[in-house]
Amino acid sequence: MSESSAEKSEAPTGRRLSKAIEEGNVARSPELPAAAVMISAMGVIMFMGHWWVSKMAREMTAGLSLDRKALETPALLPALFFNAVADGLLMVLPLMLFTAVVAIAASGVTGGFHFSIQAIGLKWSKLSLIGGFKRMFGTHGAVELLKSVAKCAVVSVVLWVLVNKHMTELLSLGNMDMETALGATGRLITESAMWLTLSLVFIALVDAPYQKWSYIKKLRMTKQEVRDEMKDSEGRPEVKQQIRRRQREMSNARMMTKVKDADVIITNPEHFAIALSYDPTSDGAPMLLAKGADHVAARIREEARIHGVEIFSSPELARALYFTTEVDQPIPEALYHAVAPVIAYIFGLASVRPGVEPMARPTPKVPESMRFDAEGRLQTVEP
Repeated sequence: MSESSAEKSEAPTGRRLSKAIEEGNVARSPELPAAAVMISAMGVIMFMGHWWVSKMAREMTAGLSLDRKALETPALLPALFFNAVADGLLMVLPLMLFTAVVAIAASGVTGGFHFSIQAIGLKWSKLSLIGGFKRMFGTHGAVELLKSVAKCAVVSVVLWVLVNKHMTELLSLGNMDMETALGATGRLITESAMWLTLSLVFIALVDAPYQKWSYIKKLRMTKQEVRDEMKDSEGRPEVKQQIRRRQREMSNARMMTKVKDADVIITNPEHFAIALSYDPTSDGAPMLLAKGADHVAARIREEARIHGVEIFSSPELARALYFTTEVDQPIPEALYHAVAPVIAYIFGLASVRPGVEPMARPTPKVPESMRFDAEGRLQTVEP
């Protein structure tokens, strides 16, 4: 039985959040940029409103005042109209640019700034009629409807209060000269915008945390999803086993290439094989180049025969080296006295001449503290 969405009690993992961001699914509050734009517009208006209104009054007066030449030459009217429009755009350009920057900055407050190719592409799931009804009549649709009703109600109440408060002033605008009327209009717009901005800021402060909470809630996971993701991220057991097997094969292959450089192969003689190398010109200890048990040991012995490396049988010494020394590491100091006669014997075999009696085969003496059985357990010494 699968876990239902009501059982999504686990917080989204970092991988789940990253995948959502790659798909363009981030927390967004449309109310926050709207409130930020209103606040920034109010700041610009309050900062340069006097100059703006005066400039607008002069431009409107000039635009409505046509000289005799313009009236007698209709071809000049398009140029005059174009100049008036250009002057008007230049006046509002600072406001447009500033509010655009603020809108972009505010849109990234809740979810950050991310670019996603997947978000640009067409999603067929959004064309689903059933999915559309779910979005319209689901929790998200109800919340959006509630926000729209709240915004309309707030705007309506603010406008109604302002109109009633300034009704006399609004009716008297027609009796004022152009510059005075524009100044009064500017003050009315500024006051109205200020109260509307405060109401939108309140809505944004409520909406932004809600959008963040709703975003995290949509991405919550069931316990099974968390377990599956952990398996995917850490690797499934069978895949990890194959990787480890492949790594062992590669390691053994590299190790086998070193057998030809060994001076002696010490064997068990069947279960273990250890390849040792010693440089008599250095003060270092013999190095273990390769080691293995069972079929790996058989491969080491086979490589040794191919390359003419001497094989020396010493079960106790082979086990001691196998369980105490890693590949490419020097042998322990405690085994120096056991390995030295073997190295000397092998070097003596290489230098023996016809008619000369070879050196007697040594019997290595392994310390009691390094005597292991075939399972790697220290052998107990009976008193």
